[in-house]
Amino acid sequence: MPYFIMGLNIREIVPRREVLFSELKNKIICVDAFNTLYQFLSTIRQMDGTPLMDDQKRITSHLSGIFYRNIALLEQGMKLIYVFDGKPPAAKVKTREKRDSARSLAGERYEQAKQNEDISGMRRYGSQLVRLNDTMIEESKKLLEAMGIGVVQAPSEGEAEAAYLCRVRGEIYASASQDYDSLLFGAPKLIQNLTLARKRKTFSGYVEIKPEMIELGKLLNILEINLDQLICLGILVGTDYNPKGIPGIGQKKALQLVQKFKQPVLIFKEVEEQILSLPEEHRFDWKEIFELFHRPNVTDAEFEFKKIDEEKIKELLIEKHDFSKERVEKQLKRLKNITEKNKQKGLGDWV
Repeated sequence: MPYFIMGLNIREIVPRREVLFSELKNKIICVDAFNTLYQFLSTIRQMDGTPLMDDQKRITSHLSGIFYRNIALLEQGMKLIYVFDGKPPAAKVKTREKRDSARSLAGERYEQAKQNEDISGMRRYGSQLVRLNDTMIEESKKLLEAMGIGVVQAPSEGEAEAAYLCRVRGEIYASASQDYDSLLFGAPKLIQNLTLARKRKTFSGYVEIKPEMIELGKLLNILEINLDQLICLGILVGTDYNPKGIPGIGQKKALQLVQKFKQPVLIFKEVEEQILSLPEEHRFDWKEIFELFHRPNVTDAEFEFKKIDEEKIKELLIEKHDFSKERVEKQLKRLKNITEKNKQKGLGDWV
């Protein structure tokens, strides 16, 4: 993955298609906020891998991503709602421990690369050191609302709430996240690469990054499984709640198992010995994880698209975090133009 987020990986077996920005015009999209902020923190960096910072050495990569990348998306005619994580389920503790361990290792490797003046190594390991704190989260919410972007606070998992809102609110078109877990939570449409930079630098030069659409209904039809089987497949491969999954069972083998045994009880009876033979710290209760996906803690959240607050944007970016006044004001003109175009539309025009 291009940034420091662990999660379900079923890329090899998931059918997808490129989606044009023109297809997303007049659409309301729920964005998995934490997933996207981590993406900004890990990819918007200087050449040596250090994040963007203000004069007081406070990280600003996330604010830069929110401001500049979202204006580009709003210009395409979309409306965005950022859905923030609430209290994580207890089952996610193992994932947090693993992330902390990985950060610690990345920190050691970053320092070694720094001593060796290895710029590419510094950039690689620096992107794995990202951590989202409460101040970053609150400032992100303030900036989003000041830009006229909707903000929703989920009771628990943000991607579960986004998936739920997409299912029950007819005016919301899709969920946007890099993580496939959104599909296990039942998101009817999942858009990936939406908030990434349009071009990514690789060893062979720049490659164009295009948004991709995964439609849950088509996915289930092509794989000849139902949502319960997809959840089981995810648990076999490894989710945020059981990061290791079952060693030796990859995406294709997991698909064969769920197609053959069909019912969750029978699927996990087949692999019961393998689960019991795992080291204690990697063992998991499949029923507990299945319920977290099947009946997540979600709510009928309300959202609104507030008026653009230029003064609040300037105060947060220019006065507090030393953003270029000239660049911010230039982007604010673009934002005002977008608002003028949207003035004639009511919420019913967004589908």
